[in-house]
Amino acid sequence: MHPILSTVLQRLALGLVTLFVVSLIIFSSIQLLPGDFAQAVLGQAATEDTVAAFRRELGLDKPAIFRYFDWVGGVMTGDLGTSFSGRAASGVDRSRSVAELIGPRLMNTLFLALMTAIVAVPLALFLGITAALKRNSVYDKLVSASTLTTISFPEFFVAYILILLFGTLFWDFPTLADVRPEMALGDRIYKCVLPALTLTLVIVAHMMRMTRAALINLLASPYIEMARLKGEPPRTVILKHALPNAWAPIAAVIAFNLAYLVVGVVVVEVVFVYPGAGQLMVDAVSSRDIPVVQACALIFAATYILLNLTADIIGIVTNPRLLHPK
Repeated sequence: MHPILSTVLQRLALGLVTLFVVSLIIFSSIQLLPGDFAQAVLGQAATEDTVAAFRRELGLDKPAIFRYFDWVGGVMTGDLGTSFSGRAASGVDRSRSVAELIGPRLMNTLFLALMTAIVAVPLALFLGITAALKRNSVYDKLVSASTLTTISFPEFFVAYILILLFGTLFWDFPTLADVRPEMALGDRIYKCVLPALTLTLVIVAHMMRMTRAALINLLASPYIEMARLKGEPPRTVILKHALPNAWAPIAAVIAFNLAYLVVGVVVVEVVFVYPGAGQLMVDAVSSRDIPVVQACALIFAATYILLNLTADIIGIVTNPRLLHPK
């Protein structure tokens, strides 16, 4: 078997094992959430028998190990379960499937992530590569200082500053990103300007600095020094010698930050009241809607693992040592 194929298969198997372990952690952590959904719905005046009957209806009376395997088995068949929201002690069941709840919210989150990535990824790579090539210059110091300043502020602080500047003082961008399915694309983009700008400032800083560090480390390698000593022009050194080995760290940087866009967008969604999967997860935790919390956490974990696996595979298939084994 070719070394590339065997390495890729090993990474995929490791990703599946990681997802299984993460599912155990998610399920175990949710069991530690304070409060009881059945008691919260029925109220403090409910008798123990009524609470017990309601827990049986929800399946919360089963041992944790059985509930875990029921959940995992359902996920493997595409069934994420049924939301506890809408359940009532009167016997009227107005609950909805978890997939039905998460689907539109996840599409909103992916739209915001895509809108941010289209701007942030090329900008961050350009700044990182040019800063690395002009190391210790005024340009490099200015870009590094600016990104370091941005990294120092938490996302919610950046969001509030942008709301103050672009939503109140100088421009009139919407401060609430209340998008709806029937909105036209232009209106949706206009509503998402401030959330996307907040995320762009955050990930551009991280991605630029990581790209710069990876390239500086690469440009200090002995084979790069040898190419320069042989008199090859800087363009040839970068395109022929540096870039083929730079794809792996650059892909890792991009994948890490794209995973952050999908997984770490919760704070920004809450600040701008954006109807995404992160906001749904926060609401589900508040209402103790266990199936929705589990599904959101598993989707976020699977997205993070998938993007990091993609970065690993790109690094493997572009590795000259594996492409041309001795």
